[in-house]
This record gives sequence, C-alpha cells and structure tokens, in this order.
Amino acid sequence: MLVDSHCHLDFPEFAAELDAVVARAATRGVGTMVSIGTTLARFANVVAVAQRFTEVWCSVGIHPHEAETEPLTSAMPLTERAAHPKVVGIGETGLDYYYAHAPRQAQIQNFRWHIAAARELDLPLIVHTRDADAETIEILSEEMTRGAFTGVIHCFTGSDTLRDAALALGFYISVSGIATFKNAAKLRETLKEVPLDRLLVETDAPYLAPMPHRGKTNEPAFVADTAKLLAELKNVAEPALAAATTDNFFRLFKRAQRPL
Repeated sequence: MLVDSHCHLDFPEFAAELDAVVARAATRGVGTMVSIGTTLARFANVVAVAQRFTEVWCSVGIHPHEAETEPLTSAMPLTERAAHPKVVGIGETGLDYYYAHAPRQAQIQNFRWHIAAARELDLPLIVHTRDADAETIEILSEEMTRGAFTGVIHCFTGSDTLRDAALALGFYISVSGIATFKNAAKLRETLKEVPLDRLLVETDAPYLAPMPHRGKTNEPAFVADTAKLLAELKNVAEPALAAATTDNFFRLFKRAQRPL
C-alpha cells in the first residue's frame, strides 16, 4: 500500500470527479490520503471531503500565503478545529519567501502558533518552506527547546543543510513529483541521503504532476510514480519502499487509522 501524505482534494480542480479520483488512486495501490488544510475559511470543505471517504484524512492549517488574511493571535483556532476525529495533522504552515504573498513577520507569527498547536495536541506539524531554509531551521530549532513536537517537511526541495537539520530534529522528509523532473538532479542526490525510515511520499495534487504525467492535473494515483523513482534512488524494491513509507506515515500521523 502507498500513502499520499499531502494532497488538496477540496480544491475545485477535483470537484467534478472526486469519486473517480479516489477510485483511480485505489487502482494504483494508494490506500490512504491526507487532504491538507490551507485556510480556516475553507476548513469545512476539507473536513467534508475527509468525512466522505474512509481512506481520506485531513489537516487544519493556514498556508503561509494566507498569513496576512488569516493572522493568528493564539493556537486556539487550530486546536478547536483539530478536535475533529478526521484531523491528523497541523498545517500546512511555514515560510514562503519565494512568492512573498504575505509579509514575513505575519508568516513567522502564524508558523509559531501552528507549532504551539502541534505541540499541545501531539499532532505532526506539516511544514511548507521555500527560499527560507535558514529561517525555517532557526524557528524549528528554537521552538523545539520550548517543548518537543514532531513533523514533516512537505514537498522537500531544500538544501543538504535543511535535510540534515530536519532529520536531527526528528522530522520526516516528504518527496513530491518534483523529484522526477529532469532538472532535479541535485534534489535527487540530496534525497539519497535521507534514511528510508524517515521518508514519506506525496503528490501535492492538483499541482506538480510527476513524470510521465507532466502537464496534467496531478492526483493521488500519481504518487505511485514518485514512489517508483524513490525506490530507484534508495536502491530498494518498490514493495519495500511502499511498505517503509506507509509505516513511516502511520508512525508519524498517529491519529490516522490503517485501512483494514
């Protein structure tokens, strides 16, 4: 079995054929998916998708792009929503200094409140970081001294330094379809050094379709193509890669239940 640890099934790209998308995932061995929250305003839609399918779980969070429009002043808006039994993680949150859709200070403030919620509830933190490796490491390291928490760097595209720092903090590394792109040779070299017991796979659907699906709307079924590439990188058989990443997922996302 494979797990798509990060997708966005509530997004409008899937509205017309969501049942078919979930069914196609099953045909490629994808037995569990996490639909990720990006705004509190749309959280009800995220939960609705998770409630509709037994194999879909969800998270609650505010994407760094939305930090200015949905600023946090406490962890409570997150912790209250995380009481829902389908919620298995906090985020996505973090820092995106590439697009700068929100002021940096607003992103940092929201990031810290997400960490507080993850720590309080003992739920994994789902971290988005782009062009902010040093700042992400600094905040995660500082916050870890205030009390332990767990998490994952989603859609990892960072440096060896970010990889090593995340692993030292006990975080997991999640690999998206970007790793299959022709221009991602450096990323593939970085991923080779991530221990097998700390890897997850994801699509970030509807974005970032892996090879050979470039140009199409990404969907959870395509996580199998990323897993195939990752098995080659780690020099393990595809079933072993699938088993390891699935075990890793359920070790980290403790609220999620394995399908029978």
